[in-house]
Amino acid sequence: MSAPAGLEAQARVVLARCREARVRLALAEACTGGLIAASLTEVPGASAVLERALVPYSNESKEELLGVPGALMREHGAVSAEVARAMAEGLLARAPVALALAETGIAGPGGGSPLKPVGLVFLALARRGGASVVERHVFPGDRAAIRQAAAARGLALFLEGFAEKS
Repeated sequence: MSAPAGLEAQARVVLARCREARVRLALAEACTGGLIAASLTEVPGASAVLERALVPYSNESKEELLGVPGALMREHGAVSAEVARAMAEGLLARAPVALALAETGIAGPGGGSPLKPVGLVFLALARRGGASVVERHVFPGDRAAIRQAAAARGLALFLEGFAEKS
């Protein structure tokens, strides 16, 4: 998978900033299916920053790999702020990194509802020694546009989290 040029440029900035500060990252991409990881690994030397990237697409994988309680997903749904936060914090607890980003959403074209429309994405950033941040977005467009917008916002959130760390 090749990352779109705009994402690759953003990834270069994230990697350079993190490399300078010796900050390592981890990802759990349930909506973008690895698009953020692809944008980072498109850049030579990404292994100095990206420690791991998971694509926990099923609820079972969120539970097994990240420790997200099944009860939390049943109560709020896999696409929720609560689950995004639990994913990021679970990843941070399992990885030797400073920042862990998780996202979950509905990229479409189906699967949406009036309460959770197509384009709904929750992004969560967990920081070692700091508070977690969760964002809710409804991105417009088709599946590809929603995934790309979510990936771009995820990379930006890494930079914001990095700024908080330094």
